[in-house]
Amino acid sequence: MPGDKAQLLSAQALRTESSPINYLMALAFERPDAISLAAGFVDNESLPVTEMLACCREMLSDPAAARAALQYGTTQGHRPLRERLIRRLVDREGPAGEGMALDADHVVLTSGSQQMLFLICSVLLDPDDIVLLPRPAYFVFMDTLRVFGARTLGIDMDAEGLRADHLDRRLTELDRAGELGRVKFLYVCSYCDNPTGLTLSASRRRELMEVVARWRRRQQFYVLEDAAYRDLVYDAQTVIPSLKSLDRGNASVIYLETFSKPLAPGLKTGYGILPTSLVAPVLDQKGSHDFGSANLCQHLICRLLDSGRADEHLRQLHAAYRPKRDALLGALDREMSGLAGVSWTRPLGGLYVWLTLPTRINTDLDGPLFKRCLDKGVLYVPGSACYQGEPGFDAPRNHIRLSFGVPTPDENREGVRRLAQALREEMA
Repeated sequence: MPGDKAQLLSAQALRTESSPINYLMALAFERPDAISLAAGFVDNESLPVTEMLACCREMLSDPAAARAALQYGTTQGHRPLRERLIRRLVDREGPAGEGMALDADHVVLTSGSQQMLFLICSVLLDPDDIVLLPRPAYFVFMDTLRVFGARTLGIDMDAEGLRADHLDRRLTELDRAGELGRVKFLYVCSYCDNPTGLTLSASRRRELMEVVARWRRRQQFYVLEDAAYRDLVYDAQTVIPSLKSLDRGNASVIYLETFSKPLAPGLKTGYGILPTSLVAPVLDQKGSHDFGSANLCQHLICRLLDSGRADEHLRQLHAAYRPKRDALLGALDREMSGLAGVSWTRPLGGLYVWLTLPTRINTDLDGPLFKRCLDKGVLYVPGSACYQGEPGFDAPRNHIRLSFGVPTPDENREGVRRLAQALREEMA
């Protein structure tokens, strides 16, 4: 029809769809009595109000520091913070950090890590390019890839994380099909993965990077390491070096982190540590977005890190999240251990547990189990939201992502009890 708005929208806009999590968030507001094991929010009571207040007072009581923070910053971000982030990365790597060829010029600060994901897609992807993703994968990023018209192909996971052998096989198949040149990057959530909660084992990290190095001699592509939950690993017995630490020439791994989970989402600040070849293109794109992310937030974060308040807050976060996770896992052990075909991951930290049910159980939003759970007052994220559409692959519909970060330990226990009751009824 004349004047139809759809005629004016770009192809990119028409590819953009609402995320399933929006519906779940609306449900949570409509049903305040329900226990939401769905949204991956942070614990509200743990937000660093006292620490932020102290840093704000210190900064604003110094006129020169206050004016520097309240003025425009650079597109790349506050240099002292970028320098601090490089030192922090190297320190956390342990012995693997020795000899990492990185400096502040490789760091770009962004409005949350989601902006960096978007910028990476902007500089690397044309429609029909290929991105390799875990099966299952972070569904918000899958939505971003859809916006850019990318094709997504899955790489299977096991208890140690992304399977290097399946990555090798997938690249071989693409090579034989003449499509290896369309592969732009492999996405990996390397610590306490969203949605599975799995942390890539140290040995698997080496295996993956060996496969990547071998294939990059044939065709250049990147590894996008999303380390959003690295600071929320609270049960690791040893240091687990990043994939970035194995990228000795700073040529292949794009490393992302955020301050949303370890500090506060309201700071809306993330960053990428980029291969040299990507710094200028990303800055050019970011310059056309916003000329730089919130300078005030960057100055505050720098003070939080330099003063030691951020590390102290992190210790408090671990003490807050560990009992929540343990309560949810304990409830799963108690309520579901005897149910045939039911299993779940046991994360080293983070916010998520991945629940597998018998294949005949449909966990989708329009499925009978979700309706039973809604009636009983418990919400979850259906696992099918975490699988990309892919030719020849039927996404399983018997998985659930549970998030334990917001509910109290008792609410986590009660939420699992309600879920188990609904599941038993569905299995009867």
